[in-house]
Amino acid sequence: MTCNCSGSIKFDGKSHQFKRALWLVIGINAIMFFLELSAGFIGQSQALKADALDFLGDTVTYAMTLAVIGCSIQVRSKAALVKGISLGLLSLGIIVATVYRVFVDASPAASIMGSVALLALIANLSSVLLLIKYRDGDANVRSVWLCSRNDAIGNIAVMVAAGAVWLSASAWPDLVVAMLMASLFLHSSLQIIRQARQELKAAI
Repeated sequence: MTCNCSGSIKFDGKSHQFKRALWLVIGINAIMFFLELSAGFIGQSQALKADALDFLGDTVTYAMTLAVIGCSIQVRSKAALVKGISLGLLSLGIIVATVYRVFVDASPAASIMGSVALLALIANLSSVLLLIKYRDGDANVRSVWLCSRNDAIGNIAVMVAAGAVWLSASAWPDLVVAMLMASLFLHSSLQIIRQARQELKAAI
């Protein structure tokens, strides 16, 4: 997937269809945050907690995306920059929490991990289908697509980790997946920040 690096913006979000899709995705993410965070604590799963925090981050950043639609390119790009930085900080927080869990002996419940991750995957695939035709927009719009794509990938990873936890009777697959998810989020944050800076520079 490539960025719109030339300054030629294909889509800036000013569409009733996009706004409706965004409202639906915001609702999906808010509901899944509460469900998955609760399951993460009940099931002692760091990967589920990481994914739940990403749902929360997405809910906030999608609302920000909605708020700046129709504003100038400078405002939209600055909003995308804030979202990119926030996603990066979230990633670092997940990494710190996961490192801490390495020293705490708590095995996650594989059945809870797998079932909740499947539910989250269905929610995220629904979001991806709602947003897929808007994936090549400006930094503000594209950040929504990247977050939704990351969520779907993360859910598949959590399901794989659940199977590995069940087979190995170890917490390590859960911790490894949490670290991989954090790395993916960090990579996407850098993509968003890079494109937002390019758009700000082009608007000068």
